[in-house]
Amino acid sequence: MAGYRRSLLLLGFMFVIMAYYQWDMLPQKRAERIHQRQELRKQSLREMCADEEAFPEGKRGLDDMSNKELENLIVDDKHGIIYCYIPKVGCTSWKRVFYVLKQGEPYPDPMSIEGEMVHVPNMLPLLNSFPRTEMKAKLKHYTKFLFVRDPFVRLISAYRDKMLGNQKEFYENFGWKILRLYGNQTAPQFTSGIRPSFYNFIQYLVDPRTEMKEPFEPHWRQMHRLCHPCLIKYDFVGHQETLQEDAEHILKTLMLEDNIKFPPPSENMTSSTSVLDWFKTVPLEDRRKLYKIYEKDFKLFGYKKPSELLDG
Repeated sequence: MAGYRRSLLLLGFMFVIMAYYQWDMLPQKRAERIHQRQELRKQSLREMCADEEAFPEGKRGLDDMSNKELENLIVDDKHGIIYCYIPKVGCTSWKRVFYVLKQGEPYPDPMSIEGEMVHVPNMLPLLNSFPRTEMKAKLKHYTKFLFVRDPFVRLISAYRDKMLGNQKEFYENFGWKILRLYGNQTAPQFTSGIRPSFYNFIQYLVDPRTEMKEPFEPHWRQMHRLCHPCLIKYDFVGHQETLQEDAEHILKTLMLEDNIKFPPPSENMTSSTSVLDWFKTVPLEDRRKLYKIYEKDFKLFGYKKPSELLDG
């Protein structure tokens, strides 16, 4: 009997040791998983950018680019990092982080920073505010990262926020024009509550006249046109779909994980599972036109072609 008890105690002790070992290995396994995922994402980028016929942007150099094209790159000199922000891909959260980094230690909680404030012009230092020689040096030596998102999910998010939300500025700049051109409306006032349908919004995007007048507004401009991944060699490519884990990994790499907590995702965040429902009102021909507009984003950032939307 005593021998049986000893065996049970020994077995229990072994289970405790194994559980502790597995728990202790979790951070290492997570780091390995993130590293492998990063290698795949960056490899995909390199392979796509190497196709000069499909992505001629790779032939360009920094001197070929205007300051306007580099307006989405935020710089933090203290930590030697550059972040290219893309609207509707967690950029408010990251701007909050950069804002508190700018304040110095002890860092405020990023969530204590008003979201609208971090979007005010000149609130954060941009790469294009430096002389060209400094820009080149920073791009060469600093850690550079960006976050991307499924292109169609990002479009839905932009539509929900800018067309359906209480965004008077966007209504006056875009909404009433879209209603007039594609919604058979005689430009109703913002206070009427009439807004463009999702299909109206897609009609606006696929209409060749839209970009002939001016480049797409940044909230629906192609991601590669905002961050130039074939020109700038990013050290980390985060995805909205793995935002929290990727963000925590970056903060840990910068040895800031104990000082700054990345803001949690919005409860109202657009889900990729609802894409089919959103596109039910969009004819097949327009879906295919839309995909051609955002095809480079799908390919560069490793997002699966949405065949269920494009196959007749």
